[in-house]
Amino acid sequence: MIAIIDYDAGNLKSVEKALSCLGEESVITRKSSEILAAEKVILPGVGAFGRAMEQLKQYDLVPVIHEAVEQGKPFLGICLGLQLLFEGSQESSGVEGLGVLKGEIVKIPKKEGLKIPHVGWNSLFLQNHGRLFEGISQGAFVYFVHSYYLKAKDEDSVKAVADYGVRIHASVEAGNVFACQFHPEKSSGVGLQILQNFAKAGRYN
Repeated sequence: MIAIIDYDAGNLKSVEKALSCLGEESVITRKSSEILAAEKVILPGVGAFGRAMEQLKQYDLVPVIHEAVEQGKPFLGICLGLQLLFEGSQESSGVEGLGVLKGEIVKIPKKEGLKIPHVGWNSLFLQNHGRLFEGISQGAFVYFVHSYYLKAKDEDSVKAVADYGVRIHASVEAGNVFACQFHPEKSSGVGLQILQNFAKAGRYN
């Protein structure tokens, strides 16, 4: 069973549908008992960093997320879910993130010919042998929707990067924690393979 954390931040049903296509059982929930009983956990999300942290606190999900990570469960952050796993974001100055991973979330710089937010398909450069990308070809295209991007502190944790006028850390992996700035659930066959790789991941302890 895969728990999809519900904190009113969107794209839950599309994640659930993608997992269903893979034959994976999932539950959309904010109940701590269901999250901690699940074999794996996904933190999806679209929207603003500060508002999302407010909602996680409102539903008392911050300690649950930390406990799930500490238990060694495979844990996947998607889009805003990736950003929330880090310490903070330029989007919401002074708001602390979950702090599970080290790095900063910064605004995509303006550049002629590039629209912000970054919406659409972009190719990935794979590096450092990420488990999410087993069977994925170098240069594979995935779907992004974001105005802020990750600069991870640990370069070895970065498993995929993308270029959008700046080098974007598009996916990271540290122990049992995985995260994608792009939306695998909206990335066609490539995205389904990434989610399947996550579903196959074992506990990390």
